[in-house]
Amino acid sequence: MTAVVPHSPATPRGKTNAPHRRGLTVPTGLAGLSLDAMASVSYGPEAIVLVLAAAGAAGLGATLPVTLAIVALLAVLIASYRQVIAAFPDGGGAYAVAKRHLGHRTSLVAAASLIANAVPSFAEPRVRRAQRAEVALGVLLGTMLIGLAVLIEKFSLHPVEGVTVLSQLTEAALGHGFGYYVVQFATVVLLALAANTSYGGLPTLTRILADDNCLPHRFAVSSPRQVYRYGVLTLGVSAAALLIGAGGTMNALVPLFAIGVFVGFTIAQAGMVRHWWLTRGAGWRMRLGLNGFGALLTTAAALVTTAMKFTEGAWLIVLVLPALVFAMQRVRAAYRRIGHCRAAGAIPAQPRASGTVVVVPISEVSELSREALSAALSMGSDVVAVHVCLPGESVRAFTKAWEAWHPEVRLVLLEDSDATVGGPVARYLRENFAGRRKVVVVAEVDPPGGWDRVLPSHRSDELERELRRMTDTVVCHLRVQVA
Repeated sequence: MTAVVPHSPATPRGKTNAPHRRGLTVPTGLAGLSLDAMASVSYGPEAIVLVLAAAGAAGLGATLPVTLAIVALLAVLIASYRQVIAAFPDGGGAYAVAKRHLGHRTSLVAAASLIANAVPSFAEPRVRRAQRAEVALGVLLGTMLIGLAVLIEKFSLHPVEGVTVLSQLTEAALGHGFGYYVVQFATVVLLALAANTSYGGLPTLTRILADDNCLPHRFAVSSPRQVYRYGVLTLGVSAAALLIGAGGTMNALVPLFAIGVFVGFTIAQAGMVRHWWLTRGAGWRMRLGLNGFGALLTTAAALVTTAMKFTEGAWLIVLVLPALVFAMQRVRAAYRRIGHCRAAGAIPAQPRASGTVVVVPISEVSELSREALSAALSMGSDVVAVHVCLPGESVRAFTKAWEAWHPEVRLVLLEDSDATVGGPVARYLRENFAGRRKVVVVAEVDPPGGWDRVLPSHRSDELERELRRMTDTVVCHLRVQVA
């Protein structure tokens, strides 16, 4: 983040005192962006062993060949994503690729399953640094996966209830001493930091989607600490719901994660195929073939995982992805209608003044009423005070107090018809001031905080709900502080 310093005589134009933003290098990029991928090494081999154990000893003997096949798939993905980095250096990953080459609807599928591309975070030359970090990540992951598979076969490990495969492997290699606990503690820290990675990536993605009118714009509003709080809160609630629904069982959540990742990879590769077909630069045939092969592999992986794990929870992702796409399309359509009403981008007609009446709802003769009428008289000369006669109220006592006060403002008494304040006031405005701009001044006591906020009657909220439907009415809230 770079501070923006206003121009001043002490600061030459074109220069600022903003601190220089240092980009990521390959080592710092790996440390900051690859923790979630590294963490998969702690539960990936266990998922392999759990599946192969169903076939007995023969199945467990295939741990290394299956791992080698997974590493080969990883290599294809790394090579493919290096091309995504080069073609889209401004970031966005699968969402950016799909948005440009596959259309808006497909990009919303990609956004629903995206692992964001953080190329803009790297220092120059950022494309080359990001590509090197991608390759380094692939080499590290492949080496660790193959090494763990070799050790699993060497020690003949198998699933044990209540003990992870990584724990068994560590105990077999290091014993149950100090080294064992160091590895376990490091694994816990890695998983915790990897979980935190999502809180940095997903809120940024929701901000991008909000800027594209696919999510409510409040997702693009950051706090003073530059945190997209609504994205963070949404992620926290969703993660808690998944964790509770899965009963804390990791193996029930891994297929959901895998399917979402492979869908995003498939869309990115398909988009890159179209990218190379359209651009046809140097070596485009080889690049198109690589991305096409990657798309076939990830499509097969997504379909197989969905079919095998459908009854074990994968059905949820099959329902959630289309539901998210549908919801984001509805949001986009709503913003399109709002934009049409606003006539955004067009030059509007010249503003002009219109006859304005200022209306002040008065519930009692008090200091609060004086503040409200004073504010109204400051806004215009045509001021009307209205009082809604509610059931059980002494209208005579109110009028007597008003006449004794005599504020030199016209008073109108409104009969209550539905036991509310908003209904009679809105009806009075429509029937008596058609074609005029109406300003309603609502005075209310602002409690100091805490439980005191439940004490007021909140009649002002009821009044505003009625008046907000009137496009020619402006509601002004005057809050009087309580010492």
